[in-house]
Amino acid sequence: LTEQFASLASIAIERSKAAEKIRASVAHYLLLTEGVSDVVWKLDRDFKFTYISPADERMRGFRADEVLGRHVFDLFTDEGIATIRQQLRRRKLSEAAHGVPQDSITIEVQQHCKDGTLVWTEIISTRERDADGNIVGEHGITRNITERKQAQEQVHRLAFYDSLTRLANRRLFNDRLGQALARARREHSGLGLLFIDLDNFKPVNDQHGHEAGDGVLQAVAQRINSCVRASDTAARIGGDEFVVLLPDLQTLQDALAVAEKIRQNVQLPCLTDKQASVIVTTSIGVATYPLHGTSEDALLRLGDAAMYRAKNTGGNRVEICTPEPATPQPV
Repeated sequence: LTEQFASLASIAIERSKAAEKIRASVAHYLLLTEGVSDVVWKLDRDFKFTYISPADERMRGFRADEVLGRHVFDLFTDEGIATIRQQLRRRKLSEAAHGVPQDSITIEVQQHCKDGTLVWTEIISTRERDADGNIVGEHGITRNITERKQAQEQVHRLAFYDSLTRLANRRLFNDRLGQALARARREHSGLGLLFIDLDNFKPVNDQHGHEAGDGVLQAVAQRINSCVRASDTAARIGGDEFVVLLPDLQTLQDALAVAEKIRQNVQLPCLTDKQASVIVTTSIGVATYPLHGTSEDALLRLGDAAMYRAKNTGGNRVEICTPEPATPQPV
């Protein structure tokens, strides 16, 4: 009997130790998952939440009970869902091509917040497998990267956009011109360039000051941008010099119509910061591919020359460039 009591006591002690280990393990798990700023979560095989840490409420405003049981796609924007589907397809194709499981993927997507706003997140998702290697779900972490995205966007704006007018700068314009010309050659389509220079801008600065001049430039930029399509590019490439790229151009007349619309819109009165009314006009040179030139250098040179001809003949007009001479073919 004594031996039985001793055995039972030993079993009780072992169970107590095991229970203590479990409690310590749970406490450690809670410390790791619920005390960190990153969101820790688990999904079942149907991509529905079985666990989500309290950090999600701090980040997006949703309580755990509002998320558990919901499909993971409920969290994302339509663009985010499309991005996730694309990543899952890429993972599947990579596994088929290399024959090696790719359980972990990293995705950057926007998620819905309870107050209606959006938050940029980085998601690291890993497949969860059972002892036989069968996929039973996913688990991972989600991190708020909104500040990082905003910083990246700021760097992008500084690198590719004019800080005063918010139009594309010369660097972005040149990049888009190269892409548009390559596409035009490949698809046997046309494109147009409009070179725009303000005729009487210097007196604005002299009479009303540089702040007024900046305001006029901003107004001109808005008026130019309002005359073009979303697929076109309006850029500021100098002090009072602008250029417009018109991809997928059908005819020269289409380019001239846009140029004339810009000319008329820009010459409308502008109000300075001190409510003075000023009027500036434009000289516009037009060059098209392949009618006038077939290279970037030729189109830039010819369009710029046409703009100066418009300026030298009185300004406030649209001038078509003179086509570059054909290259002689070897005999």
